[in-house]
Amino acid sequence: MTQQEKLELIIKTLDSKRGEDIQAIKISDLTILADYFVIVNGTSNTHARTLADEVEFQLSQQGIEPQRRESDTGNTWIVLDYADIIVHVFYKETRSFYKLEGLWADGEQIDISDLIVKE
Repeated sequence: MTQQEKLELIIKTLDSKRGEDIQAIKISDLTILADYFVIVNGTSNTHARTLADEVEFQLSQQGIEPQRRESDTGNTWIVLDYADIIVHVFYKETRSFYKLEGLWADGEQIDISDLIVKE
């Protein structure tokens, strides 16, 4: 699976589980941490955990396992590290507090509108 296919699968999976405000930011020119950040929020801690679990499940079906999964005790911020793509799943208020998109504003916002189902 190519990096682009993996990125698309992550975004489509988050969208299928009704993840809110999905953002993909290309950061490869800014850091060696990863090539992309995908940021999404859920409507509750349970929803955030469900989003992360589903991404992990769908990628594992393709033989791709995260190098690391981290979360705080309340599941308000869950990180799935796939080396080249890092997925940040937030509870809405936690996302507003940390403003991760602002910290990486120099990154390239990726247009994902063709991957999101319009309601």
